Amino acid sequence: MKNKILFTLLALAGGSLLAADSGPKDDLIAAAKKMVQQGYSWRTTLEMGNFSNVSDGKVDKDGLVQLTLTFNDSTTQVFLKDKKGAVKLPDQEWQSLEELTSPDNTQRGPGRFMGRMLRDYKAPATQVAELFDKIKQLNKDGDSYSADLTEAGAKTLLTMGGGRRGGNAPEASNAKGSVRIALKDGLVSKFELRLQGTMTINGEDREINRTVTVEVRDIGKTRLEVPAAAKEKLS
Repeated sequence: MKNKILFTLLALAGGSLLAADSGPKDDLIAAAKKMVQQGYSWRTTLEMGNFSNVSDGKVDKDGLVQLTLTFNDSTTQVFLKDKKGAVKLPDQEWQSLEELTSPDNTQRGPGRFMGRMLRDYKAPATQVAELFDKIKQLNKDGDSYSADLTEAGAKTLLTMGGGRRGGNAPEASNAKGSVRIALKDGLVSKFELRLQGTMTINGEDREINRTVTVEVRDIGKTRLEVPAAAKEKLS
């Protein structure tokens, strides 16, 4: 996973994916690359209408990701690496992603939905690196970088995590959005993604207004401890 992320960053550095000057893009690519090489922790806040939720994450320099997902009074623990994962749902034992999403699994609804989402999960540095083909002109103001999303980019991000594929995937229209990224000492300290649009889900149009804020900390200081049962599911 780590090598794949670094390859993506190097490819972006050599490409011309932005209409803006290469300077701001290079700043962000360098910052993301440093994060991948050192490991870091983060907190993600999701706001959507009257709903809000906070989750925490860590990733080490070898690409092992730990997520702590909290909803109401329930907590789900997750470890991910190289497309493999270990998940501990509330009041359950550790399961691999394969077990969680298997048709033979009696756990339906949220568990299987979460398993499908986690297969495509990307840590913040990768999210930043993959924004460059989804934005218009990148603007720089001191250590702050901002851009509007292209309509295609906004559609992709708006429908991401829908948990469905193919013809059953939700459709988006009137999609728009923006991104703002802050650096501190040459490293990403915070980024905010705002998305708006109309999504068609099961034939019903729903207006979506979503804000995702990621605050990064402990770059180069993050350490992960993996329970033995989770290690077994990752092997």
